[in-house]
Amino acid sequence: MIITRHGEVFDEINPLTTGAAPDFQLTDLANHKVKLSELADPIIISIFPDINTSVCALQTKHFNVAAAENKAISFLSISNNTPEEQATWCAAEGVDMTILSDAKNEFGDLYGLFLPKAKLLARSVYVIKSGEIIYSEILSEITQEPDYDKALAVANAAIDTK
Repeated sequence: MIITRHGEVFDEINPLTTGAAPDFQLTDLANHKVKLSELADPIIISIFPDINTSVCALQTKHFNVAAAENKAISFLSISNNTPEEQATWCAAEGVDMTILSDAKNEFGDLYGLFLPKAKLLARSVYVIKSGEIIYSEILSEITQEPDYDKALAVANAAIDTK
């Protein structure tokens, strides 16, 4: 898959879009280990290239608001910024959600989202339920925002009613 930036070829990846969601464990801003398989379903994973850019900030803020309003959904935000960069940004922006650092590109490699030339993660969103990817959006234009409403609709439809 070709990833563009402002319409120009930026990098190329082979992302995982369906099937089993590879389990991973990353560290959050409080230095706690967060493991995908230990989270309650459904799970929205918001992946962005760099927390210090405008579109990434918009994406993270949008899902932060959604996380506060949708307690039945587990939300993760992942970038390969350092935890210090993420914590500084969150403190400045008043964002309080689970943000994970993939500084070693473990998640990016598992999901095929690491942009080798740019050394960033491709902008994308996944919805996971019962260890399966039930929705994925990998943005071919890195400067575009994801379809928040679609991801939230899929996640809301996947909430178990008891």
